[in-house]
Amino acid sequence: MESPTEENYLKALFKLSDEKGQINISELSAEMGVSMPTANSMVKKMDGQGWLRYEKYKPLTITPKGKKRASLIIRKHRLTEMFLVEKMGFSWESVHEIAEQVEHVQSEAFFDRMDELLGYPKIDPHGSPIPDKEGNTENQPLLSLNSCVAGQSATLRGLTQSDLGLLNFLNAKSITLGTVLTIIAKEPYDNSMQVVYDDDQKETLSQMISEKLLVEVS
Repeated sequence: MESPTEENYLKALFKLSDEKGQINISELSAEMGVSMPTANSMVKKMDGQGWLRYEKYKPLTITPKGKKRASLIIRKHRLTEMFLVEKMGFSWESVHEIAEQVEHVQSEAFFDRMDELLGYPKIDPHGSPIPDKEGNTENQPLLSLNSCVAGQSATLRGLTQSDLGLLNFLNAKSITLGTVLTIIAKEPYDNSMQVVYDDDQKETLSQMISEKLLVEVS
């Protein structure tokens, strides 16, 4: 049974592997907010447990065993976020910290029951896919809003990241999952775009924002 710290390392390794392919100790220590020697010590321990492969002076590689374990931790986190929103009335920007604590509960029955009560959801409140009980993820073929062109309509289905700043920005603009955004114009100079939604609400979205919005084109 892993400690919460080990589980957090597994999630960090999974994230970095997904983003970069290969992982070095400095990236891992930065992601975890710890010193290089601390990260190095944990890496050696996790290598011994079969979660990753470690060789001195070479990038780290998360193993299939490590990926599956990390996926199951992510499953618990995302199920918890969905439960907090759907069954307890929390807003989507207020659930992450609570889920960070609940994800370390070891009872599989607890999360199986949560899954059942929710009706076996495929995504969390931010549109991120929820891994199944085997750690497999069903990814939707989504595009970033930034890749769309003037005249297209697209439905917001997810976010590349669910940081508090982005969620508060979307709240202020009344943009939620399921919002249909129609691109009126796209500025060639900076890739900002004018969109209309909810019949008549118009906003200008920067490239930084539109790149973080994952959409399904109509």
